[in-house]
Amino acid sequence: MQSRREFVKEMVAGAAVLGVGTNFAWGQGRAAKSKVVIVRDAKLRTPGPAPDEKRVAALLDHAMQTYFNAQNPVQPWKQIVRPGQVVSLKLNAMGGRAIAPSVALVAAICERLQQAGIKAGDIIVWDRGGRELESAGFKLSNAPGSVRFLGSDTAGYEDASVSYGSVTTRLAKILTQSDVVINMPVLKSHNIVGVTMAMKNMYGVINNPSTMHGTACNPYIADLNMIPQVRQKVRFVVGDLKTAVYEGGPSYRPEYSWNEDGLLVGEDRVAIDTVSAQIVERKRAEKGLPTLEQKGTPLTYIATAADAQHRLGTNDPARIALIEQRIA
Repeated sequence: MQSRREFVKEMVAGAAVLGVGTNFAWGQGRAAKSKVVIVRDAKLRTPGPAPDEKRVAALLDHAMQTYFNAQNPVQPWKQIVRPGQVVSLKLNAMGGRAIAPSVALVAAICERLQQAGIKAGDIIVWDRGGRELESAGFKLSNAPGSVRFLGSDTAGYEDASVSYGSVTTRLAKILTQSDVVINMPVLKSHNIVGVTMAMKNMYGVINNPSTMHGTACNPYIADLNMIPQVRQKVRFVVGDLKTAVYEGGPSYRPEYSWNEDGLLVGEDRVAIDTVSAQIVERKRAEKGLPTLEQKGTPLTYIATAADAQHRLGTNDPARIALIEQRIA
C-alpha cells in the first residue's frame, strides 16, 4: 500500500503543498436530524503558510471519527465503502492550488480507503478537466494498480443521455463506473447561485454544465442531484475549508478569500450547503457586505433541493445537528 507521505511526494510537482425523508439516499434517513461536522485547526499552517501534512490527516480523522462516533480512524471508512468497490474522489480543482482540496487531504483519504480494504487501483481522483487537476498540484496518471488521477475530458462521457426535470445530460464515465463517490468541494461564493459547495460540485460530472446556469441554476442543481447515478453513488461529502471565498467566486479571488482552516463532513448535501451558506454570510457580514439575497444571488436552489418533489435533504436549521469543534 502506498503511504500517505509517498503519495504526497509523488503528487507535488516541485512545489510546496500550498431527520430527512426516506428519499434521502444512504444512511442519514435513519436520523431525526441531519448531522454536519466541522472541525477547525488554528495551527493547520504551522510553521509556514502551507497546510501541515500531519495536521491535515489528524483533522480528517477527527472529523470522521466525530461524525461516525468511531473509536479508530479506519472504522468510518468501513461504513462508507466495501472491499471490491471502485471509489472515486470528485474534487473541485478549478481554482488551482490556492483553493482546491489539498494534496495532503486527498492522500490522507486514499490511505484510509486502502486501510478499509479498497485496492489502490480501485481509487480514482478526478475532476472535469485534467489541466485543472494539474493546476491543483496533482499528476495525471492511469497506471494499473495505483491510485488513478484523471479528468473527464480524457476519460470521456457516456453516449446515452439521462434526464430529470429540467436536466438532460451525459454523465462522466468515471461517475458511472464508480460504486461510491466521495464529493470533495471547496467553499466559495458564486456570482450566479450565491454559494457553491456540495450540490453545485456535481456540475463537474456532466458534459454540458454551461447550459444549466440560467435562473440562478434553479431548478437545475436540484434536478441534477436527483439523477439516480448522482443521487445514489455520491455517498459522502468531505468539504475542504482550508481556504474559502466570500465574494466574487467561483474563481479564486485572493482579495476576497480567508483561511477557515477546517474540514466539513456529512451525508446530507442540502444541509451541508445550508451550513456552508451560513458561513459565507457570516464572513460577508464581518466584511460589511450585503447578504447574498440583497446582492441578487438568493440561494433558491437549496430550497428547491429540500422541497417535497426533491427531498434531497433538509435546509431547516432546526433539523440540522451542527457539530463544530476545534483542534487545540
